[in-house]
Amino acid sequence: MNKNKIIETFHEGHCIEAYRLFGAHIGKENNQSGVRFTVYAPHARRVYVIGNFTEWDEHPVEMQRTDAFGIWSVFINHVFEWDCYKYKIETGKGDILYKADPYAFYSETRPNNASKIYDFNDIQWTDEKWMKSRNKNFDQPVNIYEVYAGGWKKHGEYPYTYLDLEKELIPYVKEKGFTHIEMMPLCEYPFDGSWGYQASGYYSLTSRYGNPTEFASFVNACHREGIGLIIDMVPVHFVKDAFGLIAFDGEPLYEYADAENRESQWGTMNFNLWNEEVRSFLMSSACFWCDVYHIDGIRVDAVSNLIYWGGNSNRGVNQGSVDFVKRMNYYLNREYPGVMLIAEDSSDFAKVTASTLDGGLGFDYKWDLGWMNDTLKYYSTDPLYRVYDHHLLTFSMHYFYSEKFILPFSHDENVHGKKTIIDRMWGDYETKFSQARNLYAYMYAHPGKKLNFIGNEIASFREFDEKKEIDWFLLEYPKHRAFAKFFSDLNHIYLKYPALYQYDYTCGKGFQWINADNAKQSVFSFVREDDSQYIVCIMNCKPESYPQYDVKVPQNGVYKEILNTEDALYGGCNMCNKKPLHSITDGKQGIFSSHITIQLAPWATIYFVCGKKGDKKKHV
Repeated sequence: MNKNKIIETFHEGHCIEAYRLFGAHIGKENNQSGVRFTVYAPHARRVYVIGNFTEWDEHPVEMQRTDAFGIWSVFINHVFEWDCYKYKIETGKGDILYKADPYAFYSETRPNNASKIYDFNDIQWTDEKWMKSRNKNFDQPVNIYEVYAGGWKKHGEYPYTYLDLEKELIPYVKEKGFTHIEMMPLCEYPFDGSWGYQASGYYSLTSRYGNPTEFASFVNACHREGIGLIIDMVPVHFVKDAFGLIAFDGEPLYEYADAENRESQWGTMNFNLWNEEVRSFLMSSACFWCDVYHIDGIRVDAVSNLIYWGGNSNRGVNQGSVDFVKRMNYYLNREYPGVMLIAEDSSDFAKVTASTLDGGLGFDYKWDLGWMNDTLKYYSTDPLYRVYDHHLLTFSMHYFYSEKFILPFSHDENVHGKKTIIDRMWGDYETKFSQARNLYAYMYAHPGKKLNFIGNEIASFREFDEKKEIDWFLLEYPKHRAFAKFFSDLNHIYLKYPALYQYDYTCGKGFQWINADNAKQSVFSFVREDDSQYIVCIMNCKPESYPQYDVKVPQNGVYKEILNTEDALYGGCNMCNKKPLHSITDGKQGIFSSHITIQLAPWATIYFVCGKKGDKKKHV
């Protein structure tokens, strides 16, 4: 797209390549090497570039207004990569503001906040095969490991760098059976305690962990090892810090002008998503990460706050914001058809994952926060009373096929006094481990892609703290070591058996209840299937054991236990079904006309596999 077309579409709210014009671009003009600076500041009286190359305010370079709508630009020679700069803006009232570049590609490390010049020609890619073959993964396994980059591991008090993560995180993720890494926001942000969800630089990779070249190397290494990388995007709000977007040219530009909608519930500023230039700014940011960094997925934060004014459905739909979301997802799907678009959404707004061409929001996936809340409530309930909450584990399948859901146990479920996943389980220390294994086996057998936050896989009892790494020392204790073994085995079973993922979103084909109504015993049973196999899942959610428990099965045949959460390997009671079980015909015709008789331990979730009759494939 040429410069004039970028400018035209930028003002129309349809630009997805604004970063090719705005910001600081190294190049040559009139046989001089230097940098072209371009910024949007329609209310400014004058704009200057200052930096270490101007001795900051000593020799500011005035920019020229290049169009009637407020674009300013200047070329400065003898400016080099890694130089620091800011814009000095004289407002219409004569006030002077010092602002970081909204389109900066890199920035100083907090508490400093100047923008830095960076040349993307430094990046070398070797992931052409991956980029050509990646897709939305609807019929593939998606097992996401959600990571706060500064809190996975540390060198003492210092977080791992992008290069450290390349060396250690990627092999760990692959070994443990995850398919994707989701990084909590990597846009630059000033306050560590916001975890990146209060951003100041939407094109600027945070410098906390290294530079853009090093991050690109990390992404390239992910792709080399067959791991997809998802990032979080926050298009709802931005920080109030004076150097940032707030009143950028002396008047509201990126935020709403009216007091009612200007400030968010988080003490930040809401983006004015009715403004066409703001739409272009944010859409271009999303495309920038896909284009420049080869990102494989974008999880959009707080979608309910995009749908409704202030996230409150009583205030009604924010139609301008909804139009923005549809437009962004339309362009992303068109330009980057292999990138997964994921909504973190707690609303019951319809058609979140329907195509924009069909009136939907255009996301590929939506977090199933209803499933998460119901499930954790059930497992925290005393088993004596679970008979009254039985529906909490069956309700999800009443609505599941209305959207394409991801099942999340994210960082949000490990903070703010909510307790970690294992600590929410009812009962004493021993019982919590048994129930957590039961829970995760249920999660991985339930339709939908999976997401777990760092620390879930080792049964961490301490809530997430951005100042600390996760409690790796727990692996010195047998219970946690056995749980980590269980979690890894479960992940690999999920990857091995297509019945657990291939027909996640095909109603009537990939999932069927065997018995959803055994509330008295709190035992659930259902079947997952693909074209060649059945996997029968039985869950016992009470402390009672059943030496002989009959389970209906979808066909007559031999059923082999491939997972039992009470296996001694995982710290369980070892009441397992080690030998293959031959089904018994009940004298009826059709599906579920046979049964197997199993040993069912307290708190056990069990998977049995059986090849479909006539299928020659063997996946056991």
